[in-house]
Amino acid sequence: MAIVPHVSPARRRARIYPGDLSRMSAVRADLRADLSGFDEDLIEIATLCASEMVANAIEHTRSGTDPDGRVLRALFTPEPGVLRLAVVDDGALGPFPQVPGGCSEDRTTAERGRGLLMVEALSLRWGTYPVVPFPFCADLGTTVWAEFALGGGER
Repeated sequence: MAIVPHVSPARRRARIYPGDLSRMSAVRADLRADLSGFDEDLIEIATLCASEMVANAIEHTRSGTDPDGRVLRALFTPEPGVLRLAVVDDGALGPFPQVPGGCSEDRTTAERGRGLLMVEALSLRWGTYPVVPFPFCADLGTTVWAEFALGGGER
């Protein structure tokens, strides 16, 4: 008897990317491939959110500044009918990042800095947590996650 249920690795596998914005097309293409067979709207929304989340990890953490920086992208189903997208970075450049908690007039008209507000609007729920939940380990990395309804499930 298996302790871990069998899940198709092509659908729920984690992928690691170099912390380089020039790799964003590969991030998007891999996500589309990993979600093939799902609803097209879900694929587009998840791809858009993943693009924002990965770009943030590269632009605002050691994932993009360290020569060996990287970003991990994972997909899994934490409960039936829900797909979770998670992006893990290599650690903050400073204190644990503050994530926008609401939308002010300045945020809605700004040319940059609205990516996580978009993730909030397109997902069922989203959030962040440190990779290791101890205060002295806060700079080891952050996971940003977003959940999406699977609706009718896979095709």
